[in-house]
Amino acid sequence: MTWIAVTLLAFALGVVAQARLRSPIANPTLIATLAVAAVLLALRVPYDTYVRDVTPLQNVLGPAVVALAVPLYRLRSLLARQWRALVIGGLAGTLAGVAVDAGLAHALNLSDDAQRSLLTAPATSPVALQLAGLTGAPPALAATLAVLSGLLGALILPPVLSALGVRHPLARGIALGAVSHGIGTARAREEGELTGAASSIGMGLAALTVTLVVAVLSRG
Repeated sequence: MTWIAVTLLAFALGVVAQARLRSPIANPTLIATLAVAAVLLALRVPYDTYVRDVTPLQNVLGPAVVALAVPLYRLRSLLARQWRALVIGGLAGTLAGVAVDAGLAHALNLSDDAQRSLLTAPATSPVALQLAGLTGAPPALAATLAVLSGLLGALILPPVLSALGVRHPLARGIALGAVSHGIGTARAREEGELTGAASSIGMGLAALTVTLVVAVLSRG
């Protein structure tokens, strides 16, 4: 239970920092990740020990992701009218992310484990964990790269979209969800319920697309 308390405290500090600094860099998940990692390294605590201690938190990760679908129900009529654009945008964004991750991994001559883990990085971490058994990637590495992908997307994508003149909440939401899944969806909800709902769709499409890609590759 000690590491559960440390994790929750680190996240709470991140929330406070975000409220005071009002900067995209002050992301609670990023702050909590760096703080917990620093403590683990300083005390030389094995990662396996930490994972065992925070299992109750991992168990609520799935329901927390499902809860992101609540805005979808509230805005179902509006989203239904725009389903073509949302589906095309979500699929295109996810496939582009998979292609970029695979291309960079090959270009940088990364290890086989890293390449397999990057294949599922566009999906949310619970999906990446489940798919690790099919790709042969180390589950911990697959989940870590998925979280890092979400963090980087949530930090970088909003200002990039603004610089490109992308203002529509549906466009911003589907991009955030397709690229940075749960963390991006949390960031999207800060911009409004419609953006958050579109991001939830993007996250779901990303999980489905990555699963299909892995299934096809594993059969080939």
